[in-house]
Amino acid sequence: MTAPTPATADKKKTDYKQGWAEAKVLMWRHRRTLAIGFALMLLSRAAGFVGPTSTKWLLDEVVGKKRFDLLMPIALAVGVAALVQAATSFALSQVISVAGQRAITELRRKVHARLMRLPVAFFDGTQSGVLISRVMNDAEGIRNLIGTGIVQMVGGLLTAVVALGGLFWLNWQMTVAIVVLLGIFGGGMAYAFTTLRPIFRDRGAITAEVSGRLGQALGGARVVKIYTAEKREEKVFTVGANRLFRNIASTITGTSAIGALSIVIIGAIYVVLVLFGGRAIIEGRMTVGDLFMYVTFVLLVAFPVVQMASIGTQFTEAFAGLDRIREIMQTPTEDENDADHDRLPDLRGEISFDDVTFEYREGIPVLKGVTFTAPAGTTTALVGSSGSGKSTLISLIMAFARPVHGRVLVDGRDLAGLRLRDYRANLGVVLQDNFLFDGTVLDNIAFSKPGATRDEVLAAARVAHCDEFVSQFPDGYATIVGERGVKLSGGQRQRVAIARAILSDPRVLMLDEATSSLDSESEQQIKEGLRALRTGRTTFVIAHRLSTIQSADQILVLEHGEIVERGTHGELLRMNGRYKQLYDTQYRMELDQFINPGEEIARQV
Repeated sequence: MTAPTPATADKKKTDYKQGWAEAKVLMWRHRRTLAIGFALMLLSRAAGFVGPTSTKWLLDEVVGKKRFDLLMPIALAVGVAALVQAATSFALSQVISVAGQRAITELRRKVHARLMRLPVAFFDGTQSGVLISRVMNDAEGIRNLIGTGIVQMVGGLLTAVVALGGLFWLNWQMTVAIVVLLGIFGGGMAYAFTTLRPIFRDRGAITAEVSGRLGQALGGARVVKIYTAEKREEKVFTVGANRLFRNIASTITGTSAIGALSIVIIGAIYVVLVLFGGRAIIEGRMTVGDLFMYVTFVLLVAFPVVQMASIGTQFTEAFAGLDRIREIMQTPTEDENDADHDRLPDLRGEISFDDVTFEYREGIPVLKGVTFTAPAGTTTALVGSSGSGKSTLISLIMAFARPVHGRVLVDGRDLAGLRLRDYRANLGVVLQDNFLFDGTVLDNIAFSKPGATRDEVLAAARVAHCDEFVSQFPDGYATIVGERGVKLSGGQRQRVAIARAILSDPRVLMLDEATSSLDSESEQQIKEGLRALRTGRTTFVIAHRLSTIQSADQILVLEHGEIVERGTHGELLRMNGRYKQLYDTQYRMELDQFINPGEEIARQV
């Protein structure tokens, strides 16, 4: 069964019930911070009413009735209120915003930790750009649940309610008209945001897809150039960029419509204020100060309405982000049952396959009833045509996949019942496509053994003959290798990977075309190092150069997912079967290249 991926999660409807349940858990976890934030918000909002109220006293009492003795108290009240608002605003941002960012960081850390524990098959079926978006962008949304969003929404609601009460007290007829206009505006905003919400949600998916493809193109720049695929990649990126443009254009249209509606509503409110307010002043039902205070209170009602509509959309996006994150958090990890499995304190290294069948797609087996035993400390070589199942067999040994039928046994115990972390701590690997991090040569070698001393790292590097090329770098082992090791040649990357495996001192070693990127001279130089590394370890070797596996304790010949021959190099040659065919074919090709390399190259071209 295929695990759900974030790519499929984008097409699902947001589960707001579950999202709200998770939001409540988050808010309860940060309840103390939110309580402080609400207290600061109430103080700030209360101080915010001093200014509007003071205008009535200033116009009606100081200006109208010439009570100049009130001028200083009013000024002091306004000044103190401004200081209170400034202090509470600063404190609110420090308390709530920092708490929100802390929550975002915690969630990102949790999602990243979960991602790194998911099966390899999950990463094979999901673009890295999508996963990066889940960790970085989706987690950002909870800022509105833990940070300023929820506090602003509650504060805006309280401000609107208090200000609305003041409006009804000052002039209820005019307030009814304005409430109707604000209701129209709120309804328009709600409809607009409902329409725009899925467009914004699609934007995240499109951005992740375009970013993922862009990352692949940049990472594979050499492949793109060698096959003159610049125009093709430009076309692919253009299609994605145009999809993103159309999405953004749609949101621009929607937000422009909202802006136009707001202008119309503001104009209508102004008309109401002029007609109703002016008539009320003429008839003596309101003073000039009352009208000024009324206008300010209208702003105190209108602004929170707009703010709450915007924050409501942000909440929706936060819930959608939590929904997508939940898809990852609910995907079973490869080690989720490790606590129930047996510990592996001491590994001898015997690996056995007991009637193992494996398939990537249901009904299409890649391995069929494979059975063999690799005794501890021996070397088992795997040969066969491309697609015969060699790399899949190695993946099963590394527990990157599990058999559909049969068992993989480690020291006679089913691998499925062992703690994965304990088992993998005994593995070392040199893959055909070696991955290096964008760090120094020293850091990349030391990656397999955290805490290793410099002397240990350098000793492993010498065995792998890294010294020969590192000594030519001005910075030596402090040389930065670049992303994926692009600043090193293929052979140099291979030797760094071999040194990394040597340093880990594994009980079980996998060499998947470990010398494929080396020239004949370099290959010969590290053969002795690999032979020393293999001593006393259970080793599995995949090699197209059959000359490199002649010393193997056993050679398994795979074809179409089955072991068709097994034995030592000499035994297999005497069988005069498939291995002999492969050996003779390769021998003739190497002989032809040695005798007349020019003609051989021309023939291949």
